[in-house]
Amino acid sequence: MSIALFLLTFLFPPRVIMQPAALPSTVAQLSPRPVALLLPRLVPLVHHTPRRLTSYRVTATVYSARKNQTDSEPFVTADNSRISRHHTSKRRWMALSRDMLKNWGGKFDFGDSVRVKGISPELDGVYVIHDTMNRRLHRTIDLLVGRHEKIYGKWDDVTIKKVEDTPPVLPEWQAS
Repeated sequence: MSIALFLLTFLFPPRVIMQPAALPSTVAQLSPRPVALLLPRLVPLVHHTPRRLTSYRVTATVYSARKNQTDSEPFVTADNSRISRHHTSKRRWMALSRDMLKNWGGKFDFGDSVRVKGISPELDGVYVIHDTMNRRLHRTIDLLVGRHEKIYGKWDDVTIKKVEDTPPVLPEWQAS
């Protein structure tokens, strides 16, 4: 569009139009004289880049380490961390949809700490990304809870924000 505006301005420059100036009704003895008017030039809009988003609105769900909720290895996460059989929600691990992970063009990486707000006082807090979700899900987080905890639900408009001050957490290895 800016090339078209440039060509139009170049081929058809603004013209000076001579029009008689309007006279007040009280001054009748003056004759009208021509006044030069300049047509305004089209000024291209300045493109401003948007601010970098630091928080994201996502959908949140919960899952536990079971074959019907994960893949064939429920106790191994995508970053090869091992989930203890006695894992509870107090451990604060989470899975993130692939569209938000760096491997697939997102801003988060495995081991990043993320602040979650908007679920409940018990589940809000800082989580560490250890797992990823099925490719059909977008802008979604999945909080890992214990197998025997009675926590279920799906929450919309949950806010997540990367916690910058913490060093990345390395995968936890444990003998099985």
